[in-house]
Amino acid sequence: MPEAIFEPRLRILAVLASYGTANDAYLLRLIREYRSMPFDIDIVVTSNVDKQIAPGVELIVGLPNSDPWSLPFQHKKVFVERAHEYDLFIYSEDDMLITEDNINAFLDVSKSLHGNEIAGYLRVEYDPDHNVSYPDAHAHYHWDPSSVRTRGKYTLAHFTNEHAACYVLTREHLTRAIQSGQFLVEPHEWKYDLACTAATDPYTQCGFKKLIPISHLHSFIVWHLSNKYIGKLGINGATMQTQISALQRLNVSGCQGRTLFKTDTMLRRRMHSKDYYEPINEWVASLIPKQTRRVLSIGCGSGATEIGLLQKGIEVVALPLDTVISAEAAARGVQMVSGDFIEAKAKLDKETFDCILYLNVLHLLPDPIHILSLFADITSEHAITVIQVPNMTFYKNIRRGIRAIDSTWNWAAYSRTGVHPTRARLIRSWCISSGLRITKMLYAYPKGANSACRALPVLFAPELIAVAQQDRRKRRLDPTFSAAG
Repeated sequence: MPEAIFEPRLRILAVLASYGTANDAYLLRLIREYRSMPFDIDIVVTSNVDKQIAPGVELIVGLPNSDPWSLPFQHKKVFVERAHEYDLFIYSEDDMLITEDNINAFLDVSKSLHGNEIAGYLRVEYDPDHNVSYPDAHAHYHWDPSSVRTRGKYTLAHFTNEHAACYVLTREHLTRAIQSGQFLVEPHEWKYDLACTAATDPYTQCGFKKLIPISHLHSFIVWHLSNKYIGKLGINGATMQTQISALQRLNVSGCQGRTLFKTDTMLRRRMHSKDYYEPINEWVASLIPKQTRRVLSIGCGSGATEIGLLQKGIEVVALPLDTVISAEAAARGVQMVSGDFIEAKAKLDKETFDCILYLNVLHLLPDPIHILSLFADITSEHAITVIQVPNMTFYKNIRRGIRAIDSTWNWAAYSRTGVHPTRARLIRSWCISSGLRITKMLYAYPKGANSACRALPVLFAPELIAVAQQDRRKRRLDPTFSAAG
């Protein structure tokens, strides 16, 4: 008989960051999960405290520096020192449940990916009724519609929030990351905080692109056992599936997905970037006259405000940020106009609107005056334009802003920051230059704001909202005036 040939078992190193003892129950569950797998797995726990874990698990105590949040960076040294001893390297926080199916799916898709592509995971959480939530989809984080691609049997796309509190690398991936010179580095932060940066450096500075296999998403979700963001952050399963379906339609159509404008700033933690999931803004809603019949929204995201206007019987047309984030609003009846600003304007040239909304859009555009002017002549006689922007004189914005630029405090440098220093005087200037006359300027503070907020809104209101109308008197006095010019 021929001698049996046995495949060597995959050798895996799993390093788990565990600060303190609060998550020890989750940590033990992770250890049991890894030990149930048919691989040769060595488990290392990095912590700031000495503690009893489980027999056979290596514990490394200590922080990379004096900041407690630097603990996640400790795993990098372990990976580098043992880079030639294992086939697969797993890093995770102590409450991220990576399963055997997750690992097998990673290994399978990796065979089809290009050298600079890495399959990654999305976190999920479950409420008491076991309804799923995706906490990483919040604020400015979204699917990049231009990133959809096919690799073998897989359809993949990039989610702009690379943080999933875990990642997996093959030996080849790790070798390439180390050779980049940007893997074993001192604890640092910019786009993300310290803990998140430690889990995203392979993607953000080692030359790899994180891709989620959306065609096999069930194998690329990992359970955040603490469920700490339920009801605070994220979107539900139905909304995520709507976005996945939109991505898959893009892939089948062969169309190149695109974003209406650059929605992320270049500031620390991407401060003042466009929120893709903005809730209904009651200040804005209250400013829209009851007689309004048609509204044009410039830069529609998930569309809560637009859907709210639909429910009031108002017809809503929108220029979406992209066809993925706006898919749910489109399904609910918001009419989407595709194309860039110029293409969309050409499609709308024979239409008129009673209201145009710019909800946290203008401060991110290179030339706000041009866009205001572009759409100014498709409004009805008494139409209003509503402009919502961050109030850069809000005391928290001033304090955060000082730390948000790498060197000199210089809000005027749009080329460096990707954002304009929006305050009342600047908004008024934009409107005058585009043929609009401001009729109302509001400082929007949160519900329940105290008397100090109401007395000094310029310092204590986080948002600025302006209402403007076409300056038809200026047009009559100067027949050569052209807002679009």
